[in-house]
Amino acid sequence: MSWEFSPDKPIYLQLQEQVKLRIVSGKYLPGEKLASVRDLSIEAAVNPNTMQRALAELERDGLVYTERTSGRFVTNDTEVISKMKNDIAIELVDVFLSKMNEIGYSKSEAADIVRNSKEVESTDGNS
Repeated sequence: MSWEFSPDKPIYLQLQEQVKLRIVSGKYLPGEKLASVRDLSIEAAVNPNTMQRALAELERDGLVYTERTSGRFVTNDTEVISKMKNDIAIELVDVFLSKMNEIGYSKSEAADIVRNSKEVESTDGNS
């Protein structure tokens, strides 16, 4: 998963979102030590202060924690991770339904499209 940024919002927020996605998707496992701020900022090609700000926000959210002499770690609290994953899923569904509404579909029609799309994938063996 590479670091990608868009000009429509602050980089630290995008970093925060991308680290969250890495945690909820399992790329960063519960209890796993994160690379140093410096290493992460080099990897993402951002200023270390920007990366520090993003990680500090994630600490406030309870997704990462700092051990003074050891560095930063992903939380071991799988409930926090599950809740964040669910929150992200709800946001994505809301965006999807809003977009579908813009093109004239009701929620139930959008759900039918998703259901039918999944059924097509299942019968094609692509799921």
